[in-house]
Amino acid sequence: MRVLVLGGTRFIGYFLVQRLLAAGHDVTLFNRGLTPDPFGARVTRLHGDRHREGLAARLGGRDFDAVVDFLAFDEPDARGAIQALRDHVGHYIMVSTGQVYLVREACPLPATEADYEGPLRPPPTDDDDKLSYDYGIHKRACEDTFAAAWTAERFPVTRLRIPMVEGPRDPQRRVDQYLARLLDGGPLLLPTTDIASNAVRHVYVIDVVDALLALLERPETTRGEAYNVCQQEALTLPEYLTLLAQAAGAPPPRLVPVPRRTLTGAGLDPQQLSPFSSSWMSIIDPTRAITTLGFRPRPLERTLEILATTYLANQPAEPLPGLDRRADELALATHHAGAAS
Repeated sequence: MRVLVLGGTRFIGYFLVQRLLAAGHDVTLFNRGLTPDPFGARVTRLHGDRHREGLAARLGGRDFDAVVDFLAFDEPDARGAIQALRDHVGHYIMVSTGQVYLVREACPLPATEADYEGPLRPPPTDDDDKLSYDYGIHKRACEDTFAAAWTAERFPVTRLRIPMVEGPRDPQRRVDQYLARLLDGGPLLLPTTDIASNAVRHVYVIDVVDALLALLERPETTRGEAYNVCQQEALTLPEYLTLLAQAAGAPPPRLVPVPRRTLTGAGLDPQQLSPFSSSWMSIIDPTRAITTLGFRPRPLERTLEILATTYLANQPAEPLPGLDRRADELALATHHAGAAS
């Protein structure tokens, strides 16, 4: 199979390309060429910026059996892809996000694919919330453009919606932020006043790759459709952190809720302290992918074992952003724990 991967040098794309090459597929990568990859002469590389040069000019009319697009973020991205690959691709998979549900008004949680349609929420006024809202809005516009092209001309697109992705090579090192703090035995600051309300329903990176491969094997039945993939377990953040501590051999977590504005006032970044404390963590339902694609996410406890083992065995050379302020975190935790007692 001739497969074009838009992106493909970091995280999900990296593992997908590895699997495609191992299966003997002919892989072409399109990206800006800024991040080195380890694939050597096994892949064909096309470098460019799809926003400025356009895909059509760089692809030059090449034909592909399938395309996996990790870089489609807004309506112009979708329009450019349709223009470049119309009549040149058998199956086009757009990697989307569960945040397309979060920008909907009163969307049920966990959200199924049928919950996509509905009125949208008004834009938030908080700058951080606005960034997350805009991301979901732009991804919806991208999806809608592809879906309209399927309806109008049968452009062969499938949309895959994923929540927060965990795994080795995560460039944002989100789980590592928790592991570093759990392993030093000190308390964890959580930027919220209701820590039990933070739901965790993520997905392991290799499970995403498995879902992508399942879609590539089923073009006739999946084109024009959308699928959610995620873990089956739904935990609170404290429950998740307890399991993560167990996987790492760390003491049970001591969690100290602190208002977000208190953290920022102390010069601490809430996103670094607790990357999963956010109202913009999508909670989706994978039932459709399980029943129609045979999607089987690995058990969460096994995922956490892999994440903890990988962290312990491969300590990164680069320090975690914000961890140099750990002493300030501990002092603030002591102050708030004392005030609450």
